[in-house]
Amino acid sequence: MNRLSIEKRTQIINLLVEGNSLRITSRITGTSINTVYKLLVDVGKACMEFHDSHVIEVPSKKIQCDEIWSFCYAKEKNVPSELKGTGRAGDVWTWTAIDSDTKLIVSWYVGSRDAYSANVFMKDVASRVANRVQLTTDGLNAYLEAVWDAFDGFVDYAQLVKIYGESDTEKRYSPAECIGTKKRTVVGNPDKKDVITSYVERQNLTMRMHMRRFTRLTNGFSKKIENHCYAFALHFVYYNWVKTHKTLRVTPAMEAGLTKNFMDIEDMVKLSD
Repeated sequence: MNRLSIEKRTQIINLLVEGNSLRITSRITGTSINTVYKLLVDVGKACMEFHDSHVIEVPSKKIQCDEIWSFCYAKEKNVPSELKGTGRAGDVWTWTAIDSDTKLIVSWYVGSRDAYSANVFMKDVASRVANRVQLTTDGLNAYLEAVWDAFDGFVDYAQLVKIYGESDTEKRYSPAECIGTKKRTVVGNPDKKDVITSYVERQNLTMRMHMRRFTRLTNGFSKKIENHCYAFALHFVYYNWVKTHKTLRVTPAMEAGLTKNFMDIEDMVKLSD
């Protein structure tokens, strides 16, 4: 079987992590859609393994968590009856944890917005940090038990509860106006001035800018949940290890002390070799 050159594979992955769809990437590079898809799968799997084995013993002090909505195959109201409840179609929530100081994505998890996903996600966060941290989340109740079980109380945890005004039905893609916030201590002794979710919410914008699957009102959304996860794996390795952070002037992984060297797209591609 013919194998693409490292230069061509690097070009394809570069286009994908910069927010292009599979078909656009196929047309630009002159390769078949199946070739692009297979490369996404191969490098995506390698990036998952790379994150799991390298983002460990992170010396974080402050971590912020949030969930971002998307959908797979069809929006929840349009999911065919035979796919309902399978976890392969409808609403998909991605949970992310970011280090406030280094901007490193410590953990991410694709699932539902429920207690089960919260528990899996929080246990992964707890397994990757090297010391006691201050943790901030939104007011989702599923976090309460999940954080306690994952950290066994060894955490300074607070929730930033947002207070919303009346909903405007004309604003289809925007939440109701936030008219205030309330900081609620849950476990330990968190510093109130650091009870914020600004950095993790900004990461939501970064994800939407770098992944075509999040572009609204298009047909670029994920058709398979596996591909959805592979796209996230690509993005987070690119964000943590390759892309120079504008403020830090280095990558988040370098700022966190996980590496002393820059990676590039070619290094990402070679992970799958």
